[in-house]
Formats: sequence, structure tokens, C-alpha cells
Amino acid sequence: MGPLSARLLMQRGRPKSDRLGKIRSLDLSGLELLSEHLDPKLLCRLTQLQELDLSNNHLETLPDNLGLSHLRVLRCANNQLGDVTALCQFPKLEELSLEGNPFLTVNDNLKVSFLLPTLRKVNGKDASSTYSQVENLNRELTSRVTAHWEKFMATLGPEEEAEKAQADFVKSAVRDVRYGPESLSEFTQWRVRMISEELVAASRTQVQKANSPEKPPEAGAAHKPRARLAALKRPDDVPLSLSPSKRACASPSAQVEGSPVAGSDGSQPAVKLEPLHFLQCHSKNNSPQDLETQLWACAFEPAWEEGATSQTVATCGGEAVCVIDCQTGIVLHKYKAPGEFFSVAWTALMVVTQAGHKKRWSVLAAAGLRGLVRLLHVRAGFCCGVIRAHKKAIATLCFSPAHETHLFTASYDKRIILWDIGVPNQDYEFQASQLLTLDTTSIPLRLCPVASCPDARLLAGCEGGCCCWDVRLDQPQKRRVCEVEFVFSEGSEASGRRVDGLAFVNEDIVASKGSGLGTICLWSWRQTWGGRGSQSTVAVVVLARLQWSSTELAYFSLSACPDKGIVLCGDEEGNVWLYDVSNILKQPPLLPAALQAPTQILKWPQPWALGQVVTKTMVNTVVANASFTYLTALTDSNIVAIWGRM
Repeated sequence: MGPLSARLLMQRGRPKSDRLGKIRSLDLSGLELLSEHLDPKLLCRLTQLQELDLSNNHLETLPDNLGLSHLRVLRCANNQLGDVTALCQFPKLEELSLEGNPFLTVNDNLKVSFLLPTLRKVNGKDASSTYSQVENLNRELTSRVTAHWEKFMATLGPEEEAEKAQADFVKSAVRDVRYGPESLSEFTQWRVRMISEELVAASRTQVQKANSPEKPPEAGAAHKPRARLAALKRPDDVPLSLSPSKRACASPSAQVEGSPVAGSDGSQPAVKLEPLHFLQCHSKNNSPQDLETQLWACAFEPAWEEGATSQTVATCGGEAVCVIDCQTGIVLHKYKAPGEFFSVAWTALMVVTQAGHKKRWSVLAAAGLRGLVRLLHVRAGFCCGVIRAHKKAIATLCFSPAHETHLFTASYDKRIILWDIGVPNQDYEFQASQLLTLDTTSIPLRLCPVASCPDARLLAGCEGGCCCWDVRLDQPQKRRVCEVEFVFSEGSEASGRRVDGLAFVNEDIVASKGSGLGTICLWSWRQTWGGRGSQSTVAVVVLARLQWSSTELAYFSLSACPDKGIVLCGDEEGNVWLYDVSNILKQPPLLPAALQAPTQILKWPQPWALGQVVTKTMVNTVVANASFTYLTALTDSNIVAIWGRM
């Protein structure tokens, strides 16, 4: 399709007319239009246009001078839009459709609500709830930027205030002012920049008035800041709050065993954690009465910048996968599908658009009862691929740390399959290919690529023990059996014991659970692998044993926070056991010491739900982010518990 013409507009406009100025509705959908085809000089002649359909084209941007000041309905679904700021030229817009633009995120939804105050519907849904969220974010950001301004100006001398404020303050505010979920940082930094520029503009006006008192009031009118800034500083507005369906339980103070002092073994002082949020976001049919749905797995989103950390966690259980901001407790996204979800895993992909632009995608893989892997583009809010991976349920899955598109799936069919999910095509669909099949003698429960060689070896905790496979892709066999089985004590009875917890604490030391009641085992991969010779069954080189619950119940998954040297595990009473093993990581003992007690135990906080105290539950899994600022625990009673570091 080439540039638009007046004749085409009259053909596709309503009512039919030989004058563009009389057209009120125009359908330009499905014409394969590019952004440069939208000629402002032609379109601005549509002076009475109220409804415009640009769906199903190839638009990456909208020109910012279309001149359609009376437009009330705009449909831009199924395009390539990557920015929404040009929509501010339509001040009377009431209905907007942006579905099917994969590069737009929740940040763009918030920008739309801010830029278009008369908007009633977005993508067919009521826009009022988004307006409320934007107002609350604006109020807090305005307060923080204003406080930052006052602090910034207090450090300057009178002779340098105006010049330095103009040069440095905006950059300083964008860098230092933070609030809200990491996933909303694009919106919050955008607003911080706007608010900062308004404050600088207001300062210029005051300086001009002070220096030129003889000038009439009209002289400074061009620099007057927008009224929105002052309107958002009302002291009586309520802070950001959650709806009852997303936060059904209160957050009392936690009981903590283990005092926050340095241990006798030289470990760091115990961290102080407090419960922040209790969520029932996986309820069947969204029922607040549901305290029975079992929650199984969670994972923190990879940080978008090197050295940064994430506060966004994905959780799964029942028919839902939820993405939650740990700071605010807001459920950012929710995906539902028939069947039960057992596992989630994140990866980050770099996608190239049709125009050659690079975009970073956080992709979430979710799997469970039906043997399907669903690949979710979380920020755009849709499923962009389904892998029919196994004929039986998938117990767990994980991405390779060495290859962002390589995904391991482990099933009740006693197979582990390595997939290459690839990158999405121009229709934003994945075409996965199968690379390897690994046979197991029992059901695999946990997967763990070996930290020092993730593209060469894979560990799995199984119903029958702990096994290792060669996963090198330069080897000819595409179907392989277990290379080595690891046992945790000498004797004929050592093998065949369930291993339901498995994680690398650093590149050498592995934490595993299930080989013995009441203990978590720390063992050396390097020493164990180096001493195996040609044996197919090898006893692990144990470095330490950590005291854990004496329960005979299984499937409590453990996790590790390698950057902090911490191991975590839940139990049948709702508690979280926390072990600081940094001393063992720094200097592994020559012989296993006595059973090591936990650094602290976070007792179940007993929140309120349905008018009563939830006194007891099972914590199936517990995971912390890389900086150990947030900890998420999933329970057997449909409660997501989020703890924060004090």
C-alpha cells in the first residue's frame, strides 16, 4: 500500500461525501499501512472526523501532528506500535483499542491514562481502575520529586541556584527518585522527568519575577507550570491500596526464631525480615472462600540491567499463573488456562522488529498437568506459544543459564526433554524444536544445570535419587540415559531415595534434600565428580548437614540465594528455615561438622482470612530475589506470602 489519497479516504469514509471535511468515520484497517503513509497534510482536512480505524496495519508510530482534534474513537489494534505519547494530540478521545501491539506494555497503559483524561474505555474495558492507579502513583511521585527538589536546592548557593537547577536537577531526579514496581519503572521515570521539568520551569518563573518586578504579569505567562502538579499534592488523598480480592489477608508481625547476631561459626548476622503481603490470587473462580488451592512454584524475573535485582515474582498453582510486584503486593498480570500449573521459569530474549529495532522480552514458561508448556509474553499480556512437550504432566522446568532459548522440561512420563524455543517470528509466535531426550528410571522432580558447566551436565532430583546426564549438543546421541547416580551415604541402602530439593549455592556446592529425614545436605560437585572415575554410582562428598524439619512429608522444595550464601526451605507448619552457609562457601570443611542449626526460622505469621486466623499451613516452596530484599513463600492453602528485608 502506498501513500493515502483523498479519493481513498472518501471511498472508505462515512457518511459518503465528496468533501473530506464532512467525513465522521473512517476505516483504514487492513491496508498494510506504514507510519510514513499517514500524511498529516491530508488527514488534517478531516476536520469533523470522530472515529478512525487503523487496525491490522504495520504502524510503528503515529505522526504527532495529524490535526484530528475532534476524534473520539481510535482503533489501532494489531500493529507494531512501540510508543503512545503521540496520542496526547487527541484530547477528546473516549475509546481506544491497542490490542495486539506486542511491544506495548503496562507502562504504556498508564501513560495512556495520564495523557487522555476523557478516556472511558481501553481495549473494550473500563478505564477507571487504571486512572485510580495513575493518580496514586502521580501523587507519591510528585511528593518524592518535590522533596528531592527541596533537598537539591538547599545544597546550592544563591549565585548558582538557577543555572545549576536547570542543568542538573532533572538528571538527578530521574536517577535517584524511585517508587513502585520495577515493571512500572518506565512509566514512573517518565513522570519523574515531567514533574522535574515542571519544577524547574516554575523556578525560572519565580527568578524572572524577582529580577524584573517592573514587568507586567503577562511577561512570565509562557513559563507557567501545569496545574496538574499542584492538584496532585492534596494531603488528604489515600495512598495506593489493593482491592480485597488481591489482598484478602492482614499482615501481623512475624515471630522469628534466631537472634540477629553473628553466629559462633563466623557467619553473618541473621537478616531481619517482616511479612509484607498475603495474597489469594490463585483462587478457583476468583472465590475469596478458596483456601484449598495448592501453590507449587515461583521464580523472580531476571533483572533488566546487569547488577540490578528484581522485585517481580511469578507464581503458579491451580489454573493460574500470577506476576506480582513484591514491594506493593499488586498482581501485575494473571494468566489462566485449564489444568493445573506446577512450574514456572523465566528467560530474557532479544527480539528484532520488522524495522530492525531491538526489543528485550521477558518470557515466562509455565507448565503442569496437561503436559503443555505455555510461553507468556508477560508485559504485553498474552500467550505467544504452546509446546506440546509431554503426554503426561510436567513436574518441573528450567531454562539453561548458558543458552537463553534452551528449556528443559521434566515429566511424569520419566523423560527430560531439552527444547530450543527459538525467538518469535514476525507474527510473534515461537517454533520450538526438540534437541535431546533424557531417560530416567523414576519421576524427575527438580532440575538443576551444573553451575560450573551448564551446557555440559544436568542434575535432577528424582523419586529414585539424584542423577546426572551429559547434555553436550556436540555428541551424536539424541537420546541418553543417566550417566551417574549420586548417593548420600555408604551401603547398599543408600540408593533409591527420593531427592525433592536441589540447588547450587555456588559453582561448586550443591544443596539437596530428601536423602535423609530432617536434614539438608551440602556437598561438593567438584570433589564428587573428580573422584568418580568410571563408576556409574558415586557417593557424594558431603561438606555439611543442615538441620531441618523431622517431617516424613515430601515435596518441600528448597532454594538458594548464591550471591548471599543463603539456603531456604519451607516446612509442614508454615515456617521458613533460613541457613547462612557463607562460611562453608569461603572455606569448605575437610570433614562434615555436627548437624548445623538454621540461622533463623521465620514462623508462620498466622494471617486472617475469612474472618479467622490461618494458624497452620504447608510452605511448598520459598524463593528469594538475588539481593535478598524480598522472599516469596507459596502454601498449600492458596496463600502467597511475601516477606521484605527490614
